Amino acid sequence: IRSGIDILVGTPGRIKDHLQNGKLDLSKVKHVVLDEVDQMLDMGFAEQVEDILRVAYKKDSEDNPQTLLFSATCPHWVYDVAKKYMKSKYEQIDLIGRRTQKAATTVEHLAIECHWSQRAAVIGDVIQVYSGSHGRTIVFCETKKEANELALNASIKQDCQSLHGDIPQKQREITLKGFRNGSFKVLVATNVAARGLDIPEVDLVVQGSPPK
Repeated sequence: IRSGIDILVGTPGRIKDHLQNGKLDLSKVKHVVLDEVDQMLDMGFAEQVEDILRVAYKKDSEDNPQTLLFSATCPHWVYDVAKKYMKSKYEQIDLIGRRTQKAATTVEHLAIECHWSQRAAVIGDVIQVYSGSHGRTIVFCETKKEANELALNASIKQDCQSLHGDIPQKQREITLKGFRNGSFKVLVATNVAARGLDIPEVDLVVQGSPPK
């Protein structure tokens, strides 16, 4: 950073630290990209993002940086942010549109109704039927507690490990590497911990409960 850089990629908290310590000067920034806008602002980073952007933006100025917001979903406050930091003629590019089929056509979807107390047993059966002993499965849960309990449940016969925010980063990397390499076949993860995972050749994805 001291010798000058063209592109800076960072988390809001760390960028803000460098700004406050006088190690970063964003006054000449030409482009601003906010990735995962819906999650970032939802998870309480809104103030930090505002503090960072305030440095680079002047009200109604034509010289403000080009701003790009990437978001998987667009709640109303994503548009509020767009209005605040983008020119009034900003463009919205929708990669999904109004198509009802939003998932790959090669993926089969099943909804299984069962009582929560039976869920582990049903998930165990579904894994056996649709993934077998050699296929890879990811199970998504709402909470860390649920992820731990499912990963240890005897109903899941395959080797199984959990992935969530309480697990140290180093261990998370080891777990992901093991899953990619096929050291174990079932990964039980919370929705937040699993954002941005890129794992090839997963045979089955189970949502522990319908996404909210």
